[in-house]
Amino acid sequence: MFKYNVRGENIEVTQAIREYAEKKVGKLERYFTDVPDATAHVNLKVYTEKTAKVEVTIPLPYIVLRAEETSPDLYASIDLVVDKLERQIRKFKTKINRRTRDNSVVAPVAPAVESQDDAENELDIVRTKRLSLKPMDSEEAVLQMNMLGHSFFIFEDAETNGTSIVYRRKDGKYGLIETN
Repeated sequence: MFKYNVRGENIEVTQAIREYAEKKVGKLERYFTDVPDATAHVNLKVYTEKTAKVEVTIPLPYIVLRAEETSPDLYASIDLVVDKLERQIRKFKTKINRRTRDNSVVAPVAPAVESQDDAENELDIVRTKRLSLKPMDSEEAVLQMNMLGHSFFIFEDAETNGTSIVYRRKDGKYGLIETN
């Protein structure tokens, strides 16, 4: 059973909003047979241009489910984000079920009824690249990424000697992912 952490930015989370979010996100529990102490983090934001953004993150032992949606209506944003998470779960379940059929491993997800949509959504790797990571700082990595016209760039952090990734966010700013 999920625990819920519902918080709002620029909005007071009323009991009605909290109950609606928990009810909708709670529908995702039916997809899992074993969910040990999973916490669903629901972040609600309202912007000055009258749009509502809903972000949901559910860290599970084998996968982190995360989705965000923005629309003029807060309740519609909650519905859209739950739909997006359901698609992610179905895709994950199909992948796990194929793997378990091949390897006979017990999956943490309930068996899926495979539909034609699931088969069409299968991820096919159509190209593989090998690269040598050049030591650099994050600013140089962003410059390299922009020169290549990519939305992300993998590099070796010159300070930590660890692998890092810079990426372009939807808001046009940049993000940095550092590995341990």
